[in-house]
Amino acid sequence: MIARTFPVLALLALTACATAETTTADTGGADPNPAGWRLTSGKEPSKAEFAALAATCQDKAKDSIDTCLADLGLKRAE
Repeated sequence: MIARTFPVLALLALTACATAETTTADTGGADPNPAGWRLTSGKEPSKAEFAALAATCQDKAKDSIDTCLADLGLKRAE
């Protein structure tokens, strides 16, 4: 019984570790922070809006994130 249970538990543990590493790698290890950014309307973007725009910029990966966010309509708060 132990000979069958141990490999299953080991597989589950490895799967959990791999999933945790993938999640932090996708987000850069940090939550999106819209503080300091404003939409063209002057409002601060919600976390969901900012996360979507930041993800778009990470996919492009040509320019810096600040330049990309500016191209998408965000500007730094003054």
